[in-house]
Amino acid sequence: MKVSIITVVWNNVSTVAEAIESVLNQSYSNIEYIIVDGKSNDGTVEVIEKYANKIDTFISEKDNGLYDAMNKGIQIATGDIIGFINADDVINSNNCVEEIVKKFESTNADVVYGDKIYVDPQNPSKVVRYWKSGEFNRNSYKKGWMTPHLSTYIKKDLYNKFGGFRGDFKIAADYELMLRFIYKQEAKTHYLPMVIAKMRAGGLSNGSLKNVAISNYEVYKSWKVNGLSISPLIAIQKPMRKLAQLFKRN
Repeated sequence: MKVSIITVVWNNVSTVAEAIESVLNQSYSNIEYIIVDGKSNDGTVEVIEKYANKIDTFISEKDNGLYDAMNKGIQIATGDIIGFINADDVINSNNCVEEIVKKFESTNADVVYGDKIYVDPQNPSKVVRYWKSGEFNRNSYKKGWMTPHLSTYIKKDLYNKFGGFRGDFKIAADYELMLRFIYKQEAKTHYLPMVIAKMRAGGLSNGSLKNVAISNYEVYKSWKVNGLSISPLIAIQKPMRKLAQLFKRN
């Protein structure tokens, strides 16, 4: 199986090399690596160009934000499976993609997901939050559960059938997409109990109070645009899950 891994980047000169190397160092060889840059002007492009002979596709052009760039990557991808790693994050270990492919092959899954850790941006060896996903349970979605996006790999066929990221979402388009694929369309989903992505703490949905409010609204909107009924408690339960992750280590 070919795996397409997409990195979306904009002005991440200090971290993009680490992200790239975490992909290039994977033990699994059948990887198509795509980088979509939003016309960086801080030296990021020059860093990426050092790896030009190891990157399958690199484009650098203006886009309409994170999810627009992700959709560009999906359109380019020719793999059977698609995964993402952001320019300031890394794939946690060199055998992650190999284990993901084994899970797809042994279960005939549409979606395979694992765990994710958040680390201190100034001290990447310090884990500040552990997102232990656990076994898939459809009903958990109504209680604020979701798969961690950067630790979720999805068959390209699902994007072909059900579309990509919504352009009218700013922060939670990944939540909406996975709700659409996994909950609404009932994609065959399997859990891989290993940390797949290591992310620097401080993403969009975890930032300012304004972003938290936007994220919560978009979670609510995700259910509505898919014609699904939403629990009124999800606005409380979803943040509580994040809080619990601050104390979970195994």
